[in-house]
Amino acid sequence: MNQDKHILTMLVENEPGVTARITGLFAGRGYNIETICGAPTANPKMSRITITTKTNPFQLEQCKKQIERLVNVIKLRDMTGEKAVKREMALIFVKATAENKEKLEQIIKTFDGRIMDTGPEYYIFEVTGNEDTIDELLELLEPFGIKKLARSGVLALYKES
Repeated sequence: MNQDKHILTMLVENEPGVTARITGLFAGRGYNIETICGAPTANPKMSRITITTKTNPFQLEQCKKQIERLVNVIKLRDMTGEKAVKREMALIFVKATAENKEKLEQIIKTFDGRIMDTGPEYYIFEVTGNEDTIDELLELLEPFGIKKLARSGVLALYKES
């Protein structure tokens, strides 16, 4: 069966063990979590967890039903469609030489990146964008030599009508 990428976001009670129960639900059914982000919301009693997974439509529906049954889950939304703002952040450590620093700075600027630290032979910078934008940037940086990479995973908020 065809597996598509899906983005699920849930509002949950900010209590110990909630994330473990949600990830355990995925693991127990053999579903892989590609990315997961979780943090408290403006209300410190609640957290938002966003998960990216690849699954088929039947498995997705089963998974959503199981998540909704968890006591600590307040609200679940499928953010896969266009009615959501989706962003990801990456910190990238790339090799830099005197010969390529200008070219690197231009690439970073093109992607609205911010240089966070520099050294004689490296740049560390941050960039935000959708997943495709981050992937495109990484492809451009590959020839320079990416030494380290940290990606946040997708964050999403539903657009209200």
